[in-house]
Amino acid sequence: MATVPVPSAPTRTRSIADRQDVVLEVKGLKTHFFLQQGIVRAVENVDFTVMRGQTVGIVGESGCGKSVMARSVMSIVPSPGRIVEGEILFHRMREANGSTTKDVIDMAALDPKGPEARAIRGDEISMVFQEPMTSLSPVHTIGNQIMEAILLHQEVDKVGARRIAINMLERVGMPYPERTIDRYPYQLSGGMRQRAMIAMALSCQPSILIADEPTTALDVTTQAQILSLMKELQDELGMAIIFITHDLGVIAQMADFVVVMYLGEVVEMADVETLFYDPKHPYTRSLLRSIPLLGRKSALDITSKLTAIRGTVPDPYSIPKGCPFHPRCRNAIKGVCDERIPPFLELEGGHKVRCVLYE
Repeated sequence: MATVPVPSAPTRTRSIADRQDVVLEVKGLKTHFFLQQGIVRAVENVDFTVMRGQTVGIVGESGCGKSVMARSVMSIVPSPGRIVEGEILFHRMREANGSTTKDVIDMAALDPKGPEARAIRGDEISMVFQEPMTSLSPVHTIGNQIMEAILLHQEVDKVGARRIAINMLERVGMPYPERTIDRYPYQLSGGMRQRAMIAMALSCQPSILIADEPTTALDVTTQAQILSLMKELQDELGMAIIFITHDLGVIAQMADFVVVMYLGEVVEMADVETLFYDPKHPYTRSLLRSIPLLGRKSALDITSKLTAIRGTVPDPYSIPKGCPFHPRCRNAIKGVCDERIPPFLELEGGHKVRCVLYE
């Protein structure tokens, strides 16, 4: 069983205080799927902010809306889903005539198939998907697929695009990039395919990289290499990362700020140290108690048992009344949690929690 390295101190070398400005604001985002069985509210009233150069971790069980939220930011929500409410404000920086200008684009208001959304997607906002074998085309070489993104968004010819692709493969640590560029995905290992996906996502040097569980199918050694690579490239390119995972060990290693989701809602958000050392929401506490933690006395105590989160994630067609987590919550108050929708409260230092226990 994997263990979670808890952040060792309440200060990190990668401080957010010196980040210049906001690169993405998600406000009141609602993404619903309209099916014959009913409406699935995959994302409901999600709010969070990403600073330039910051890593924001999105964590939660499977089915909590993490991937749908990421696809909403990219404007690639699959049918019959669509964004029904909210704003996704992308703060774009442009350089022209020696000066830098900034404009704000609402991705939620754009036509997903329109030219403006296509120009941003893959260029200024890129995504690394969970399983590269299903995300890469099996009948095209990885070079052709990387070059396609470069030719679409940059003013270069095929020779220049190939040169950029080889350079990008070399930067992500791909062995023999001059030869590997002409290989097909099935000829590569899982780690090499993931490096090719990262090279494709970063080929246009995006402002935001969305990583949707990019290391789930990889072995531990390759996972560590990919995570280290992403941190190095982030420092080099100055991009922000939205890192989606259910692995709290990865969150402890990668994230500056953490957003916890449950049934499409944000139930808690805080900087990574606060979340690990002082979690507030019963769901966050249950997640942390359900896995072994390095660096804590109780984790080394053989008499202590891991606590499983009782029950399962409810049917999305019939979300419980009141707090969605109350049927599984050990701190639920009868007549309150099963009746009232909990408020989203701000405690201190940007720490927010959706729970009646802190009113």
